[in-house]
Amino acid sequence: MSALFNFQSLLLVILLIICTCTYARATVPTLVDRNKEGVFGLFFKFARIGERLSPWLAMACVAMAISVLLS
Repeated sequence: MSALFNFQSLLLVILLIICTCTYARATVPTLVDRNKEGVFGLFFKFARIGERLSPWLAMACVAMAISVLLS
């Protein structure tokens, strides 16, 4: 089943994208910062979400890990 049709998998993919973009921006900021508009601007926005909501994202990642382990 595709991640687009399974809600839990879709949430997992979104969480992983946000965490990856945030890590990439912390490691190599010029890679993410130069693309603030267009399709690649989504990665900048995901990184910004990850920076501003990091405690909430950490709790969401823990909850998703428990959910995946129990299912």
